[in-house]
Amino acid sequence: MGKGGNQGEGAERQPAVRSFRWAEIQKHNLRGDQWLVVGRRVYDVTQWSRRHPGGHRVIAHYAGEDATDAFNAFHPDLDFVRRFLKPLLIGELAPEEPSLDRGKSADITEDFRVLKKAAEDMNLFQANHLFFLLLLAHILAMEGVAWLTVSYFGNGWVPTLVTAFVLATSQAQAGWLQHDYGHLSVYKKSKWNHIVHKFVIGHLKGASANWWNHRHFQHHAKPNIFHKDPDVKMLHVFVLGEWQPLEYGRKKLKYLPYNHQHEYFFLIGPPLLIPMYFQYQIIMTMVARRDWVDLAWAISYYARFFSTYVPFYGILGSIIFLNFIRFLESHWFVWVTQMNHIVMEIDLDHYRDWFSSQLAATCNVEQSFFNDWFSGHLNFQIEHHLFPTMPRHNLHKIAPLVKSLCAKHGIEYQEKPLLRALRDIIRSLRKSGQLWLDAYLHT
Repeated sequence: MGKGGNQGEGAERQPAVRSFRWAEIQKHNLRGDQWLVVGRRVYDVTQWSRRHPGGHRVIAHYAGEDATDAFNAFHPDLDFVRRFLKPLLIGELAPEEPSLDRGKSADITEDFRVLKKAAEDMNLFQANHLFFLLLLAHILAMEGVAWLTVSYFGNGWVPTLVTAFVLATSQAQAGWLQHDYGHLSVYKKSKWNHIVHKFVIGHLKGASANWWNHRHFQHHAKPNIFHKDPDVKMLHVFVLGEWQPLEYGRKKLKYLPYNHQHEYFFLIGPPLLIPMYFQYQIIMTMVARRDWVDLAWAISYYARFFSTYVPFYGILGSIIFLNFIRFLESHWFVWVTQMNHIVMEIDLDHYRDWFSSQLAATCNVEQSFFNDWFSGHLNFQIEHHLFPTMPRHNLHKIAPLVKSLCAKHGIEYQEKPLLRALRDIIRSLRKSGQLWLDAYLHT
């Protein structure tokens, strides 16, 4: 018969789709063997993870798990990124297997996905470009005011201090703005977010976009989880939560007197994070990874800064001036970022569903015009963690629906005044330090 005859006999048979059980998938969570599940499909990401734009560690943290909600949360253009998944497909979950692994709640997950669909229908993932343009404009305006101050009034102590505080404010606000572009929450096309992100974090702040991406996405994927969230990796300087101080105490680990960490926090936490630890880490990361593009952007910041202020302070004076600005900015950054996280549960991975894991690790600070500006809208940390690509000016709109979902499932939604949130940082450090001391002395 001709080609138009019985095609069933001559047609090439499609290979059977392999089925996997969760017990098998969970074995593939090693550094050199990583599978994950997205939408009941099983992918082998072992080789590809090194090419992942968000870094290989964020994928490794979900190896052996269902990563559907994390995958959807981080990628605004799902049709585009699914093209990269297609060659990695190795099979599907067996029909009798649940869609979620371990004890993750199917009911909460389903309700969360309905909530996200409602947010999409409300156009809450659409950015107001004028809002972000005004943010950039007020940052540039502060840089101009800083230069005019020292140019007109000279380099005396008073104009120097005023200039330093203005520039520290500009740096803090640029930090919040780069955070928006880094999360792909401004433009529909990821490419434009990446370009502007490099400009803001590189040219306006002297830092690295790739360093930030690789670090920050891990934090969002597994917030407050030891060995997965780099923001709770304290290099033995602090002990956090309840598990870590008890573990250190039982093992008689005493790198520092942790029962006084709520006191020495003021000396080595806010003052040194950006001027010392972050700056060293950023430079070493760019050089080690040969990230010449980010390095060029960072150099452009330093060239602009020193060409502006060396005529007033000289080379050594400008270096000291720059580090004083970073010292001021570091206080702002540490207090704002820690008030939402360090006071919450910090533990090993309990493999919760996306919604529950984010609520366990985050809390909010009450809304006001000042709080929104001061924190870059990170006072809505819960909503930001649930919907990391949502433009920050829309976070308050989804908050009532998030509260309702929490109430439905008996999950605590924490919201507090700004000053109380700041005080809770010290209370949390004191509590963890006392837990360490009790375990150190009595176990």
